[in-house]
Amino acid sequence: MSMKNRKSGGSRYRYALAGRDAHITTLRAIVVIMSILVIAMWFGWRSAPQHMTIYNPPDLRSGSTRAWDEVPPSTVYSFTYYIWQQLYRWPTDGSKDYKKNLYALQPYFTASCQSQLYRDYQKRLNGRELDNRVSAVQEIPGRGYREASSGPGSVKIQRPNAAWVVTLDLAITEEYQSTPVREIFRRFPVKVIKADVDPQRNPWGLQIDCLAAPSERIGTPDELPNQEAS
Repeated sequence: MSMKNRKSGGSRYRYALAGRDAHITTLRAIVVIMSILVIAMWFGWRSAPQHMTIYNPPDLRSGSTRAWDEVPPSTVYSFTYYIWQQLYRWPTDGSKDYKKNLYALQPYFTASCQSQLYRDYQKRLNGRELDNRVSAVQEIPGRGYREASSGPGSVKIQRPNAAWVVTLDLAITEEYQSTPVREIFRRFPVKVIKADVDPQRNPWGLQIDCLAAPSERIGTPDELPNQEAS
């Protein structure tokens, strides 16, 4: 083999080795980049919230466009009415049921409201107002939720998507040793705040902060039909 052919063969061999090395270097770079992307995706997956609360209005026939974390007033009203009703539902004995409800519903009340409700419980207990007392609370027919900032069933926005005052017009019935002792209608202006801090125990992401103003008596079943719903 001539000297010229040997040189030509050696050059092709060196070019092949250089091409191989360049290809290996490219593959290594791709592997490093892919590894970085996988680590970044894994970190993002680990950092993402495991639970997200999305609030939907009750009637979606006309569609709804809102931020995923925006709480509709109708949801605020439903939450408030449900929790308030459960708090004052004493099926057997108020002295036991009231305390049990306070404990079970803790996640749905602010710390200051819990203290206030517990003081109310102690005061009623010491005054013998709860012994053998059965209580039930329900919405007055025709005074449920409505889109308004005042009046029965209204939800007044104090801070957008953060604090509201819900007006509950409720019928309260009480019995003592199976004997009806009271049936009145009463208005409760309940303050509610957004507190999405414990989704496991409070999936609503809302808390009741007790009353924004003292509750007021609005009549009895015989009196209310003669009053204006305002």
